[in-house]
Amino acid sequence: MMFCPKCRSLMSFDSKRRVYRCSRCGYEVIPNNNSRAIVSRTIEHKEKEKLVVIEGTSVSVPPNAVLVKGHTRCPKCGSEEVYAWQMQTRAADEPPTTFYKCPSCGHTWREY
Repeated sequence: MMFCPKCRSLMSFDSKRRVYRCSRCGYEVIPNNNSRAIVSRTIEHKEKEKLVVIEGTSVSVPPNAVLVKGHTRCPKCGSEEVYAWQMQTRAADEPPTTFYKCPSCGHTWREY
């Protein structure tokens, strides 16, 4: 079992080409007979995808959203009825992010 020295992902062995290859970044290693590895080539890491939250009326409410009354006020119009939902946007050991959307003015915001 080998781990990629670049991104620390588990590398899989390609038996046809007889190389260890990282499926995440493309880093390849040719195993040597002395159980040491020789680097054959490196492919640059790709940027991670980022979650983009767009504020405004174009943001739709997901099906798991709950209409909350009297708990939170909209910072734009002051309405006490807002939709709320949670998503895990960071690491698993971090708390989820709570999103809110006002049905009156359409303003969307989040709390960490």
